[in-house]
This record gives sequence, C-alpha cells and structure tokens, in this order.
Amino acid sequence: MKIGQALKMALKSLSTKKGRSFLTMLGIIIGIAAVIALVTYAQGQNLAMKALYDSQGSNVLEVYAYSYSFNGEDDVGQRLYDYCLGLEDVVGVTPSGYLNSEPTITYGAKSLTRQRNYISMAGAAVISESVSGNDDDHYPNIQLGNDKFGLCNNYQIAKGRELSYLEVENMAQVCVLGSDTAEYLFSLADPIDKTININGMPFRVVGVYQSKSAGVNVGTDEENQWVVDSIKYQDKLVLLPSTMTRYFNGNQPIDQYLVKVKTKSAVNDVVTKLNGYLSGIVNTNSGWFNVSNPNEYSAELDKEDAMQAVFLGIIAAISLLVAGIGIMNIMLVTVTERTREIGIRKAIGAERRSIIVQFLIEAAMICSIGGLLGIAVGYVAAAVLTKVFFGLVIMPDVGITILAFGISVALGILFGLYPALKASALQPVEALRAD
Repeated sequence: MKIGQALKMALKSLSTKKGRSFLTMLGIIIGIAAVIALVTYAQGQNLAMKALYDSQGSNVLEVYAYSYSFNGEDDVGQRLYDYCLGLEDVVGVTPSGYLNSEPTITYGAKSLTRQRNYISMAGAAVISESVSGNDDDHYPNIQLGNDKFGLCNNYQIAKGRELSYLEVENMAQVCVLGSDTAEYLFSLADPIDKTININGMPFRVVGVYQSKSAGVNVGTDEENQWVVDSIKYQDKLVLLPSTMTRYFNGNQPIDQYLVKVKTKSAVNDVVTKLNGYLSGIVNTNSGWFNVSNPNEYSAELDKEDAMQAVFLGIIAAISLLVAGIGIMNIMLVTVTERTREIGIRKAIGAERRSIIVQFLIEAAMICSIGGLLGIAVGYVAAAVLTKVFFGLVIMPDVGITILAFGISVALGILFGLYPALKASALQPVEALRAD
C-alpha cells in the first residue's frame, strides 16, 4: 500500500467518527499543553530570580573580614582595600557597612523614624516596629560606602554624582539617596544640594540613584513577591561615606566589603587570591574572613532551575502517558470494528506490513493533529500564566515545542504498534466470519 493511500484511508477513518477521534486527541492536547505551559512557567520563575541577581550586580564578591589584632587606619579592611586596588581583574571595591542604630531622618516637615516599642507579654519582651510619617514603610537602608559603591551594587546615577574619594577620606557630610527615599522626602523638587538631617546632623545630597524596580516586573505570584520586595527595597537607600562609622558606630570597623570583578571568567582567580591574601593577614584565633563566590551560587541556581524544569516536565509527561494508553485502547477498538475489512484485504493479497503501516499512520495522525492543537493551547496557556504570575508574556522555547510535538508523534507510533500487530496477525478466514 502506498503512503498516500494510507493517509487518505486514515483521514477517512478519523472523519467517520469525529467525536471519538476528538476525545482520543484530547489526552494528547492536554498533555502537550501541560508540558509547554509548565516548562514556560518554570522559565518565568528563572527570569524572576535573574532580575533579582541582575539588580544586585554581576561578578560581585562579598568579602567578610575582621581581625582583633588591627585597629584604626591599619585595620584588616584597609589592607584588603589596598590589596584589591592592585589586582588587575578588580574594577571596584567598596565597604558595605550598616549603622548600628536607626536614626531619625528629616527634611523640612517630613520625617522618617523607625520606632521600636517593647511590650511585656507573659514575661517576655516583644518588639513591635512602626515607621512614623507614612504607612508604606519608606524608612531607608542606611549604608556606608565609598566612591565605588554604585559600581559594585549595580546602581546608576539619575541626578548629581557619586560620592568622591576625598569626601570619603575627609568624612564629609554628604550622601547619595535611593530613588524611593528621594521621592518621599523631596516629592517633585530637585534633591541635589539640599540638606537632610540624620539624628540632627546635616548631610548635603550630592546624588540620586536610578530606580532599580522601575521597568522590572516579575508579576504578582506570591512565590515571587519576595523578589519584588527585594528589588524595591534597594531603592530605599541613604548612602553615607564609610568613614562615618566613626560617628555613628563608635569607630567600629566595617567588616563587609564588595569587590567588583571585571569578568565572570576571572571570578574564581580573584576568589583564590583574596583567600590566600586574607589567610596571611588574619589570624583565625583572633579574627575571621570569608569570600563568597557568585559563580557557585549561579551554578547552584542553574542546577535548581534545571531540576525544577525536569520535575514539571515529568508531571506533564505522565498525562502524555495516560493519553498514549487511551490511544492504544481506541486503536484496539478500531481493530475489532474493522475485522471484516482486514479479512477482505488479507484475502485479496494484502501483506502484513501494509496493514501495520495503515494502523500506525492512523495512530500517528491522531497524535499529530492532537499535538498541533496541544501546541496552540499550550502557547495560549503559557502566555496567560506568565502574564498573570510574572507580569510579562513569555513565549515557549522552540526546542521544547518541537520536542513536545515529537513526543506526541512517537506516542502514536509506540502505542499504536500493538493494535497494528494484532490487526496484521488476524487470519483471513476468521476475520471474514466476524460480525
């Protein structure tokens, strides 16, 4: 039998029982759509995590180092800073310190104050926090850094400029604001060269960073809400010169640094050099140090993403397996219904191969049509899911689409093989006697 003739017979068989054919395809449609939609959803989650990491900057090492044996200008932090400046692959290094207190920040009539109220409950002290002046908690993250803080934290200047090296060295009373803090304190006014007060101490605003959350949309999915909050939190910022630790933290040295590496390929080498250098200047009996490797975090994240995609794919594949069993069942019913037809064809000389080919083509055609419909449904479902949960439409990967369609056709052939073999094995005399 020619392939063209077999295709015509398969189409005729499917069109004769349209309802049953569609119900048979339905399992394939749902299975393919589930594979595409779930894998695309996993890609959306990956993009959400990538948005967070991109907002924090790439190729950035977090270095924690402290030693009790040093103090003042000769502390381990200053030595680390000087060493990093001499590394060819390092493009920036900044202290990343925090205030030990939460001072009041004022500008004109506006004030940001975080109040801690201690309430005694059953003999235990319970801390409740409130932020005066607003309900949305605009109280900023007050950090201590230098002229490379923006570079190392992936901030871009929107107005004004960064802190300067001399301002940091001279403990100048200047600051750079995050976009949310600038908007809350100054509304539509230009903050540059205005003065804010931190615990009554005046600081001149020399710059404002661009918003990191503007244009970043990872949707409303509760699982990703912490990603959204983390990105928005970075816009709530007041950056002070790192030397202000002398005033706010009682001269306590900063023990956290960010090191910006030129390229991803150079990260491992810089990590090795920093670990070697710090092990030589920090006595672990009187101090400690740690250097994070973002490549390890990135590799772990990629591994988790791949595992998640595989897991979701397996769940969707189970529905395809169930659909394949349904196809086998329907093809066995078809063999029973067409027993006399098979007997007549074999009586006039039809070979087993031609009968096998005919039934395999019918099964493959059911799965192919169902696969195409499943792809269409999967694309729509993926677009809706990603729009609802991540706020943007993510198109399914072409490779996943082709793979899903290939699986559907393979299922038709695999699960149609047994009914085809059973049909071809019928004896002509017995087949002709069938009702």
